[in-house]
Amino acid sequence: MRLTNFWERMADHFGPSYAESFARDHVMAELGGRTVHEALDAGWEAKAVWRAVCTAVDVPSDKH
Repeated sequence: MRLTNFWERMADHFGPSYAESFARDHVMAELGGRTVHEALDAGWEAKAVWRAVCTAVDVPSDKH
């Protein structure tokens, strides 16, 4: 998954404004105690981060 696609999915699910806030502020166990930005900066693949977000906020599996 390209990073641009990841951010499009985040905006589609959370709305453009909240997607950035969520990515910056929400620490997730699924990301090893990191935020979305921290995980991406640490080298996590966008697809893995998206799956972690889906798990954390219970996004339906058809949205993966």
